[in-house]
Amino acid sequence: MIEPAFLQKNDTVAILSTARKITLNEIQPAIDLLKNWGLQVQIGKTIGLEENQFAGSDEERANDFQQMLDNPKIKAIWCARGGYGTVRIIDTLDFTEFKKHPKWIIGYSDVTVLHSHIHNLGFQTLHATMPLDVSKNTNEALSTLKKSLFGETISYQIESSKENKFGNCSGELVGGNLSMFYSLLGSESSINTNDKILFIEDLDEYLYHIDRMLMNLKGNGYFENLKGLIVGGMTDMHDNAIPFGKSAKEIILDAVSKYDFPVVFDFPAGHLKDNRALVLGRNIELEVRENNTKLKYTLQI
Repeated sequence: MIEPAFLQKNDTVAILSTARKITLNEIQPAIDLLKNWGLQVQIGKTIGLEENQFAGSDEERANDFQQMLDNPKIKAIWCARGGYGTVRIIDTLDFTEFKKHPKWIIGYSDVTVLHSHIHNLGFQTLHATMPLDVSKNTNEALSTLKKSLFGETISYQIESSKENKFGNCSGELVGGNLSMFYSLLGSESSINTNDKILFIEDLDEYLYHIDRMLMNLKGNGYFENLKGLIVGGMTDMHDNAIPFGKSAKEIILDAVSKYDFPVVFDFPAGHLKDNRALVLGRNIELEVRENNTKLKYTLQI
């Protein structure tokens, strides 16, 4: 997988929205953070735009992203927030200039659409916090974002959850939001998980929705040749008046019960204050043991 150039002082980062509307005031903490890191900031035309829940029309959001994508002076594009909307514009985007001058695409949640599509083009992306969240994020979340952008090595050691399935594996890390993976199935943006390690997270879903999405991924072969599964925040899950009968963790374990790859729960990434950065498309080694779980990046294969 091709690695975009790491940032240097005075490089320019664009902030825009491919999905839900957002104001300049809401992203001010992120602007201040980037400037504190010695970076320049270019604000996209979609910041402050509004068409119902979106940051402007589909055409306006696509044009804003396309201009930043084509501008070689922009070294990274930081999506301002998630919500919903990126899937409405992905098929209109032209990545010709991006392939010539790749740059870091940063975000999570709805930005999974971009992560998956760009992964299929052969480039690494950065699953990390977004401008809307900066004022609420932990120091670790912001520190790992900075380290990843500036090319410093990151690795993780976390306490193991009692629901984990133990084991070791290595492979290319892919992932993002479960609902987005579900929505992309059958499209050109849907990823192949063969021999890879998959990260998933989600927010504000009914438990039976989680089960339905996992059954669909399973039916589409997502788990057949998977090396490992990392589960981040499964945040604010809901149940019906008649309970589904299983927690999110139990639903996931049931979906992958016939496979022998390691499974990690409670990884600090997703819709969490402690949303730590993950470089998608880069190779990792994963060790899941009784006392702790270790994730470290390795040389490209």
